[in-house]
Amino acid sequence: MKRALVSVTDKTGVVEFCKGLEELGYEIVSTGGTKKVLLQGGVKAIDISDITGFPEILDGRVKTLHPKVHGGLLAVRDLDSHVAQVKEHNIEYIDLVCVNLYAFKKTIEKGCDFAEAIENIDIGGPSMLRSAAKNHKFVTVVSDINDYDMVLNEIKEFGNTTYETRLKLAAKVYTLTAEYDTMIASYMRQKAGLSEKLFIEGDIVQSLRYGENPHQAAKFYSLNNQETYSLANAIQVQGKELSYNNIQDANAALCIVREFGDVPFAVGLKHMNPCGAAIGDNLIDAWTKAYDSDPVSIFGGIVATNQVIDLDAANQIKFAHGDRKKPVFLEVILAPGFTEEAKAAFAKRPDLRLIQYKIGDYNKCKQYVSVNGGLLVQDQDLEMAKITASMAVTDVKPTESQLTDMDFGMKIVKHVKSNAIVVVKNGTTCGVGAGQMNRVGSAKIAIEEAHSRGVTDGMTLASDAFFPFADTLEYALANGVVAVVQPGGSKHDQDSIDVANNAKIPMVFTGMRHFKH
Repeated sequence: MKRALVSVTDKTGVVEFCKGLEELGYEIVSTGGTKKVLLQGGVKAIDISDITGFPEILDGRVKTLHPKVHGGLLAVRDLDSHVAQVKEHNIEYIDLVCVNLYAFKKTIEKGCDFAEAIENIDIGGPSMLRSAAKNHKFVTVVSDINDYDMVLNEIKEFGNTTYETRLKLAAKVYTLTAEYDTMIASYMRQKAGLSEKLFIEGDIVQSLRYGENPHQAAKFYSLNNQETYSLANAIQVQGKELSYNNIQDANAALCIVREFGDVPFAVGLKHMNPCGAAIGDNLIDAWTKAYDSDPVSIFGGIVATNQVIDLDAANQIKFAHGDRKKPVFLEVILAPGFTEEAKAAFAKRPDLRLIQYKIGDYNKCKQYVSVNGGLLVQDQDLEMAKITASMAVTDVKPTESQLTDMDFGMKIVKHVKSNAIVVVKNGTTCGVGAGQMNRVGSAKIAIEEAHSRGVTDGMTLASDAFFPFADTLEYALANGVVAVVQPGGSKHDQDSIDVANNAKIPMVFTGMRHFKH
């Protein structure tokens, strides 16, 4: 009779699995709570102590750490010396191991004290899994409840699992134990204040057709599938698969969206920079303003909002203001939800990707950027200064409407590639200057763009970093800017303050830089 050792934390389907093994001629050996569940389910399980001749001790900390367990798992059955030792010590082979581990991750995620976390570090489980996986030539090791039916079917058909299956199951085990040890190591290192090592583990979300260019292979992995405003756990409602560049753009859009909470907001985005953004009384109002701010650049871009899209909004987004015969060409639309009517309207354009993302409080997780041979790791730029009139460094203080535009402008400019300048008016972007080698160059792009849309005065300018000289401000004031918000911190700040005072316009220093390289 073949022997299976079964000891699981997640007991889903384990009774049915063990009944199937019994029908196929396996004797079931089990431990503690698993054995109790199996007996209640009608499985004739025998206790692990009947095999080891030694009781469970230390509140269950030691129960399977025994030569009669690991000898039965690790013996190389076609090696004469191993066979002789097994017979000498009255060890019986264990042909199948079914183990899943203490729920360490769930324990620490729900919130627990250090002592509880320590007690949820599994010792015997990983040891059995690793022993069985090492000897996969002879032993079947099952660590995933989703593999129960496949294992039973193979044993029923072939009398045993195939070698190819045992190899795959062993690989899954070492993946599981590596992830498990990584979680524990990360937790313990955090408690100990150690930082000289970095552990990253991710689950594949999808293989991509290619990366930034067709000759580059690419995959998308999730590092934290609980994260809000994330594509890692978003639902694709319709459309083609997301590309590498779609994912980059969509992630940038979600970073902007989360700045605005539940205030109706819409943004159009191209090449990871916003090309039109607005707050409004409702989604249609916000979208209309965002689209009008740059109807050219949005072509082939993506749109993101923090509002559920209904049929009326869907029709507005499809056809700009609803009065055009030709739809606006978009690659991706992101929203926290779509009504069934909206889905039906968008279904007429089956290639358009609709992405439903999860909203809520977001974790302060790290940001990773690859460089040749390494990684840069930093906190995400989640902080924002609360802009008030008292922060003005000029004689003239900003009005309430100007303060609103300053806040809006800074929330947008922090997501524009540096050097970054944004000009806004009435909660809408008028022009975006991104990625120039000098700040006055970015200001010229933003302001010229605003002028091309017919906005020539009453604008508020937001800058991601200080003005190194007064030239940026001089150009802005000569071209319709009437209020400025910037971090401050230049050696020549006073020059800019003097220019603003001479023009009798308000300028606020936030004291917080928002470079985005």
